[in-house]
Amino acid sequence: MSGAWSRIFRGLYRILGWLDPPLRAAHHAYGIGNLVELTVPGRRSGRQITTLLGLLRTNGQIYLGHPNGDCAWTRNLEAAGEGKLAMRGLTPVEVRAVRLPPGPERTAVIRSTGQHPFPGNAIYRLGRRHVLAAGTYFRLEPIISPD
Repeated sequence: MSGAWSRIFRGLYRILGWLDPPLRAAHHAYGIGNLVELTVPGRRSGRQITTLLGLLRTNGQIYLGHPNGDCAWTRNLEAAGEGKLAMRGLTPVEVRAVRLPPGPERTAVIRSTGQHPFPGNAIYRLGRRHVLAAGTYFRLEPIISPD
């Protein structure tokens, strides 16, 4: 079944890619659920790439992840080690990314995917076994600059 879920998530993210322009416009105008923008340099191009993602909050920490494992933005974030997180209405903040190994913290984050708006929350719940096996997740830690 994991292969089926991998294909389902790939298809869903392809659709989200097509919907990115109107989603981004709605996010900027009104905000949508737990969406945030993550900006990181491309690992090959070096140019700044901004991606809309669903932010998860668990035990006082913030997290981002992808249910199918590594993808372009996760590889870029891991290569850079940090990025800029922008939440609607707030000043963007520099964050350090810590990839989560299998264990209790990662499991708790994956269980918190119910924070995503419908239908994402339902899809993540149905595919939870696949996400636990394949997903890539990062804890984001704000970088505090010495003034």
